[in-house]
Amino acid sequence: MSEEPLVSVVVPTRNNARTIGACLASVRAQTYPRIELIVVDNHSTDETASIAREFADETFTGGPERSAQRNLGIAEATGQWVLWLDSDMVLPPRSVEVAVATALRSGATGVALPERTIGSGFWTACRALERECYLDQPWLHNPRLVRRDYLLGDGGFHLAMSGPEDADLRLRMRSEGRRIELAPIIVDHDEGRLTVGDVLSKRYYYGRSIPAFAGQHDGAVGKQGRAVLKAYAANWRRLAADPAHAGGMVVLRSLEAVGYALGARRGRRDRAEATR
Repeated sequence: MSEEPLVSVVVPTRNNARTIGACLASVRAQTYPRIELIVVDNHSTDETASIAREFADETFTGGPERSAQRNLGIAEATGQWVLWLDSDMVLPPRSVEVAVATALRSGATGVALPERTIGSGFWTACRALERECYLDQPWLHNPRLVRRDYLLGDGGFHLAMSGPEDADLRLRMRSEGRRIELAPIIVDHDEGRLTVGDVLSKRYYYGRSIPAFAGQHDGAVGKQGRAVLKAYAANWRRLAADPAHAGGMVVLRSLEAVGYALGARRGRRDRAEATR
């Protein structure tokens, strides 16, 4: 029997001391036997870097954004496959095993691992309900395990994007006819106790990359929005069974739309200024 391929797990992080220990411990607890763990820290000012050194095979410092951190990790990796995680995610023990088996069985270039939100508070529960609507919608899931040779040849993650870079990779892969499969396992995403302010500030930040994303993929923003609405319609029974959190989800998504719009306006202004 041939030896399992080496998987390089790349974790970009910044000031995530609350969650990074559980994230990296979950990587170390994987049933898959051949894993290389790489952490790329963006100049954290808390205990994130010291926690990372307790678990990682290699730690690097890089930035200024998540895309650049991931690209640095990919460049330094030695595995045939790269799996990237945010440092507030926790993998079930068989995640890498199942993802690799899915890739090898299907011949896919990339494998998506669907997520569920965990945490406390009303708004976090609303986010959790929203994510449940996406579990049976394969088109909405971005790849998380990808062949390293593809990432190196394709240039990895777009440096002008922070937020939409995962969707950008998915759309590039699909436009090239690359196969993306959905692994039958769910990753925990620890979002803590969400507040409206948290949501607005993050979506504003992500929205600043929307002009770059839209420039690369004509019509993709609208198509993504329609796919999300289709997912809600397909899961109307789930939403109807929890009207309080479904209502909160509508409020949250409306606020996110405002955050994205304001961020995109700022992003367009930044792009215009950069070309002067």
